[in-house]
Amino acid sequence: MSSLGARIGPSILNADLSQLHEESQKLLDNGADYLHLDVMDGTFVPNLTFGHPVVKCLRNKIKDAFFETHMMVQNPAQWIEPMADAGVQQYTFHIEPVIDAVPMVCRKVREAGMKVGLAIKPGTPVDAVEKYIAIADMVLVMTVEPGFGGQKFMADMMAKVQWLREHYPSLDIEVDGGVGLGTIDQCAKAGANMIVAGTAIIRADDQAAVIRDLRRSVQSAIGQ
Repeated sequence: MSSLGARIGPSILNADLSQLHEESQKLLDNGADYLHLDVMDGTFVPNLTFGHPVVKCLRNKIKDAFFETHMMVQNPAQWIEPMADAGVQQYTFHIEPVIDAVPMVCRKVREAGMKVGLAIKPGTPVDAVEKYIAIADMVLVMTVEPGFGGQKFMADMMAKVQWLREHYPSLDIEVDGGVGLGTIDQCAKAGANMIVAGTAIIRADDQAAVIRDLRRSVQSAIGQ
């Protein structure tokens, strides 16, 4: 697993969205490896956040950072081109609403020049995503129900992470939901190397210290 990188990607969902550029830049200055941008359509999940126009505005302010969009949307194919145009590098979408069209969506994401991330909700078994791993760059295991920030971490999701790591040792595996200093060791030991944390980082008095501690836990687990 030493070839894997430990990467910390703060979710800006709990940030002050009226200060999106400033808050995002602060996270990057404090050591974030990438920005995790939660896009919700009010259909696949009940909440509604922001879309490609906001992402494009943020990209115009922040030129070099790696942007991952977490597409909690009913029709992920609809937003591929707009998000690519907005400067997104990784397009992570949920397989549940498009379970029979995952290969097509993956192909379109690649054709648009972005990396492919496949996300699964807590109720989705890991074998539902296994058949698509060969055409993906990353799998996101949700550790809360998608749609809202600040939920309690579901420790039983670590079995999915562990299974993926055992069977796909070089796969990028991301966890998202309720991840912080109290739960990072569980994630790291299970095999996650990409860590999304929202509240734990955004509301910390010392963001840099939290990011550093999260990364250190993953690095220790993967032998970096």
